[in-house]
Amino acid sequence: MNIKQRLVVLSFLQFFIWGSWLISTGGYLFSIGFSGLEIGSVFSTLGIASLFMPALLGIIADRWVNAEKVLGISHIAGAICLLFAAFVKSPAIMFWVMLLNSMAYMPTIALNNSVSYRILVQSGFDVQTTFPPIRVWGTVGFILAMWFADLTGFGHSNYQFFVAAASAIAMGLYCFSLPACTPAGSSKKESLMSSLGLDAFVLLKQEKMLIFFFFSMLLGAALQITNTFGGSFLDDFKTGYSDSFVVKHPLVMLSLSQISETLFILTIPFFLKKFGIKMVMLFSMMAWVLRFGLFGIGNPGEGVVFLVLSMVVYGMAFDFFNISGSLFVEKETTSNIRASAQGLFMMVTNGLGAIIGGLGSGWVVDQFTVNTVKNWPMIWFSFAGYALVLVIFFPLVFKYRHYPEDSLDKISKKH
Repeated sequence: MNIKQRLVVLSFLQFFIWGSWLISTGGYLFSIGFSGLEIGSVFSTLGIASLFMPALLGIIADRWVNAEKVLGISHIAGAICLLFAAFVKSPAIMFWVMLLNSMAYMPTIALNNSVSYRILVQSGFDVQTTFPPIRVWGTVGFILAMWFADLTGFGHSNYQFFVAAASAIAMGLYCFSLPACTPAGSSKKESLMSSLGLDAFVLLKQEKMLIFFFFSMLLGAALQITNTFGGSFLDDFKTGYSDSFVVKHPLVMLSLSQISETLFILTIPFFLKKFGIKMVMLFSMMAWVLRFGLFGIGNPGEGVVFLVLSMVVYGMAFDFFNISGSLFVEKETTSNIRASAQGLFMMVTNGLGAIIGGLGSGWVVDQFTVNTVKNWPMIWFSFAGYALVLVIFFPLVFKYRHYPEDSLDKISKKH
């Protein structure tokens, strides 16, 4: 395989692991007696781990150990945790097991990007035009994992964790075969911040970057909402729509979101060059309003078109802040803090954002639940209102001028 094909496999496995359990676990935990807040607490572990682990492993990859080796070790450690999760029934124990898993897995998202960027630059490729088509295959992996969990029935049982663990072991071993991504090391003359690998935090001294990271955090919260309760939302329609395809195969239905994601990923280079990060982020926020609002009015019967439209807009909602944001951070950093900067972006989106989204959404769901019956329209409209507030305030405070010629192809030239 050539280098691009090898990175395709890397991206595919990275998200196949996550897709094997992320969307289906909420419904599984409901089925074994977890409350909305307890499920939100389990999912908040993604955020807690992302507060420090991506930055920590980014430091290690930037300073001391090859990034591809750090990536491989992390995935194997995550596999062990997933095997334990398959046997846990207690909310308290599940929290700690999934926290350990999150500590292993969450840094790998940023590390995967960093490794891919490094290898592409070393091989003479333009990151902006080459990476999005590679990253698409990560979404394909996520989709196929969801389909597998749905069509086999594993998504409703603990078998989903066995599938994820096996995939993580395969990923970990594969990482050791990648081209070496050697660390930059450290200099005797560097500052304490540099020696600790915290250089990326200097980005927060720039007003535009501070505001960018703040709203990225709030968008990360929106993503956690749909990850946590999207599957259980569709499962709850089984009372009135038991014969519906949506109810019988909720994960297949939700996978339309990821199919949309694959299409929007390919549009990122155009939108970033044409409109710049400010408008692209605003488009993402508008899409989140539609994502939640359409869920609020949709159902598997006459309202199925609204559910489908919600899946379609998800691609823009996710990609236009997550993938575009990662590329924007890469553009604004230098090679010596590449992994650390991606870790910082991961910390605010999947760290602080996930904690806010996991715990906050769990609390909202419980507020609109009476005798185990959830008022899903009010739940989703509440989340849509949250996204609408972001739409209103973001363009007022994020001051960033975009020039069409200021394209992200400077990433490869700079490094």
